[in-house]
Amino acid sequence: MRHLMTASLCALALALPMSAKAADPVIQLTVDSGKPGATIDRHIFGQFAEQLGHGVYDGIWVGKGSSIPNTRGIRNDVVAALKAIKVPNVRWPGGCYADSYHWRDGVGEKRQTRVNTAWGNVVDSNEFGTDEYMDFIDQIDSEAYVSLNVGSGTVGEAQDWMEYVTADQPTTLAKERAANGHPAPYRVAMMGIGNESWDCGGLMTADDYTAELRKYARFVGSYNPKEPSLKIAVGPGTPDTRWTEAVMKTWKERHGWSFDIQGLSLHSYTVYDGWPPHMPATGFDEAAYAHVLQETLKMGPLIDKQSAVMDSYDPEKKIALVVDEWGAWLAPTPGTNKDFLMQQNSQRDAVIAALNINIFARRADRVRMANIAQMINVLQAMILTDGPKMVLTPTYHVFKLYVPFQDATFLPVTYDAGSYVQGNTTLPRFDAIAAKGKDGKIWLSLTNLDPKTPLLVDAAALGFKAKSASGQTLSAPKVDSINTFEKPDVVTPKAISGKLKNGAVMLTLPPASVTVVSLEP
Repeated sequence: MRHLMTASLCALALALPMSAKAADPVIQLTVDSGKPGATIDRHIFGQFAEQLGHGVYDGIWVGKGSSIPNTRGIRNDVVAALKAIKVPNVRWPGGCYADSYHWRDGVGEKRQTRVNTAWGNVVDSNEFGTDEYMDFIDQIDSEAYVSLNVGSGTVGEAQDWMEYVTADQPTTLAKERAANGHPAPYRVAMMGIGNESWDCGGLMTADDYTAELRKYARFVGSYNPKEPSLKIAVGPGTPDTRWTEAVMKTWKERHGWSFDIQGLSLHSYTVYDGWPPHMPATGFDEAAYAHVLQETLKMGPLIDKQSAVMDSYDPEKKIALVVDEWGAWLAPTPGTNKDFLMQQNSQRDAVIAALNINIFARRADRVRMANIAQMINVLQAMILTDGPKMVLTPTYHVFKLYVPFQDATFLPVTYDAGSYVQGNTTLPRFDAIAAKGKDGKIWLSLTNLDPKTPLLVDAAALGFKAKSASGQTLSAPKVDSINTFEKPDVVTPKAISGKLKNGAVMLTLPPASVTVVSLEP
């Protein structure tokens, strides 16, 4: 018999009245705290910062002489915002850019300027290079995820880069790093062996790539045995499983002391109705809202299909599935350079972020890392900047709400999600996950997909007696509401709390909202 916990948590009055009515749909939800699952690895909340558009330059880097407050050229406001969401890792320098990036261009006093042929043929000054990236990682208390150049680089070049970064002995490259201002070795927590090698990373076949993979995985790695780098192979970008099959077969046949990998990447974006992406980021109607959510929910079956192949070679799940590019890819903001991939970020994007994170958390035994694309000013960004101005997006606020889920223990939940129907599109009305945090609290994430109707959630937990319930809800006047530099607080979380009575907790969720609450013992 379930132990009920009751509270009346105040709802948010935004576009629609949020008070629960008899006619509002009711979701019965049960958390089984006696059946803990896998750890929700904090690295599924990773970020991606490619040398693309204004993602790095103006987003992270403004230069030491800038009037914008900075520390060694890195924006102070951006650093503070990212520290607040406890960014676990940042993938850099790409993306497609990684396979044309030569690390020596970006170290030392004299930098080599290059044309960024991957994104817009603009000149890259290489002011932001390896040492600046590592400084940024240190300032935000994060970890480095470096993408190696497999497409146009060599094994020797990659070896030299890793030696420059990680060697703790007095080698020539370690001395060069010291001369450039950093005597102590850096730590590269993760190392990506190429990027999308089936496309912009070299147009390779699976056999082409596995031949390269064997060499890079054998010869390239951390030069500090106390701090090894996890090696992540390029994985698929479609539901086709042949690439996964080839990489996993290579791992099964070759892994050992001389060759190993710890991760396989997966890239999947929420792109509706064909390529190139053209769904508007703002000003869309309810049909467009529903279509895009339907696309993002395909992430679950995609992961399951690729995981099934991985399981056949790796039933112990030693290899992590690393979803190191995901997010909404929409039409560029009108008036911007289309190759810079700048797009606005709405309440719909907040719902997309929550749905994807929940998908990863349910598969935490295999999905142990993910990187949203991208962190600043590009695609589904956390942050937008314009000169000295900075604004936090609805997606940023979702990541902030989910901080308690980092390294929490997944708990199974049962509920009937019901249906939200829009024209020919039918979606679940509701989505939820639960976890036991390191703080001992039970945390619930509750997402109402329905953009017009509030939901009443009747939540219960087995084997857990709560003394209080509190949290925050992210909702908005409209599903295409955005934060701007002029109006930065249109979409921001609002605190909610309530009293307990007879053990049951009742939550009223606004339309198209993301709510995170804790049940405290």
